[in-house]
Amino acid sequence: HLARAGKPILLKRGMAETVEEWLMAAEYLLVNGCSQVVLCERGLRSFDKVTRNLLDVGGIAAAKNLSHLPVIADPSHAAGNRLYVPALSKAAIAAGADGLIVESHPDPVNAFSDASQQIPSASFKEYLDDIAPWIELAKKSRAAASAAKKQA
Repeated sequence: HLARAGKPILLKRGMAETVEEWLMAAEYLLVNGCSQVVLCERGLRSFDKVTRNLLDVGGIAAAKNLSHLPVIADPSHAAGNRLYVPALSKAAIAAGADGLIVESHPDPVNAFSDASQQIPSASFKEYLDDIAPWIELAKKSRAAASAAKKQA
C-alpha cells in the first residue's frame, strides 16, 4: 500500500482528472498514513496538438485554495515543446504554484525520451533569469496576502 511506504508522494494529476478527484486521491493518501503529499499539475488532455496538454492554471489556483498541500507544476510535460516552457512556468507561478519541475538535458536531441520539451543545460540559466521576476512578484504577493490575513 503506497500510503504506508513511509516515503513522500508526488501526486501527479491525471490528464482527465478533475480537481476534486485529484484532491480526493490526496486525501486518501493522507488518511491512510502518508503525511508528505505534494500535488503536481502537468496538464489536461486536449484536442489541440500545439502543446501536449493544457496546463490548468485554474486548477493550480483551486488546489491551493482548497487544500493545505503544496502544489507544483510540470510545464515541460504540459508543453511538450521547450519553446513554451517559460510562458507556462510564468503562468503556473502566477497561479500560485509552490514550485516547478522543468526538464533539462545537456544534449536534448540525444535524450532517451521527451527531447523536444527539454531545455538545453547550457540555456537553463537564461530560463531561470527569464522567470525570476515572476518568482519575486509571487513572493511579494504572498507576503502581502499573509500580512492582510493576519490583520483581518
